[in-house]
Amino acid sequence: MRLRNVPGAREVMIENEYVFTEPEGMKGTWSQVFGNDNPIRIEIGMGKGTFITTLAANNPDINYVGIEKYSSVLLRAVEKQDELQLPNLRFIRMDAEAICEVFGEGEVDRIYLNFSDPWPKDRHAKRRLTSRQFMARYDVILKPDGQVEFKTDNKDLFDFSLEEIKEAGWELPVVTFDLHNDSVLNEGNVMTEYETRFSQMGNPICKLVAVRNH
Repeated sequence: MRLRNVPGAREVMIENEYVFTEPEGMKGTWSQVFGNDNPIRIEIGMGKGTFITTLAANNPDINYVGIEKYSSVLLRAVEKQDELQLPNLRFIRMDAEAICEVFGEGEVDRIYLNFSDPWPKDRHAKRRLTSRQFMARYDVILKPDGQVEFKTDNKDLFDFSLEEIKEAGWELPVVTFDLHNDSVLNEGNVMTEYETRFSQMGNPICKLVAVRNH
């Protein structure tokens, strides 16, 4: 899907108080950014921000950071936050590969990956957010009992993720190939824009939770 460039989006990102456009070197400082020691949860590839904004509004005692590569996509979430002004929500415009420069060791409580880019060509496998290369990055920034939650409607990407995460040495206590028909796992589920669209099309939603193998 081709991204539509929104004129002025980059300038809005640079000037907005809720957005960090040059976050390198911020690791270890997030408790100062939020002004408290509450848990920090991040969403990588947050799109227009419906998921993370809903979580932040519903959980004021948890801090949330949404990460998005493209200003034109992030703009919608920033506009929403300008209206809501949630004190526990911030955004970063960046490529996720640099995540270990932005969050310190054990600084993050949970990582959400929702409907990530599948990068279907084999040579791009390491760019997938559930690749062993990315799991190694998460291993650094997550607390020892932290977890990664991943949702997608892409069965090939989900199958890849199940194998790759196990190869990376993590455990999978939660796996479902049809989240919305699992009454236990679907309880309290916050849907993303893509999740709403794909489920209305009849696509089953897959979800996994990954934790470290202690």
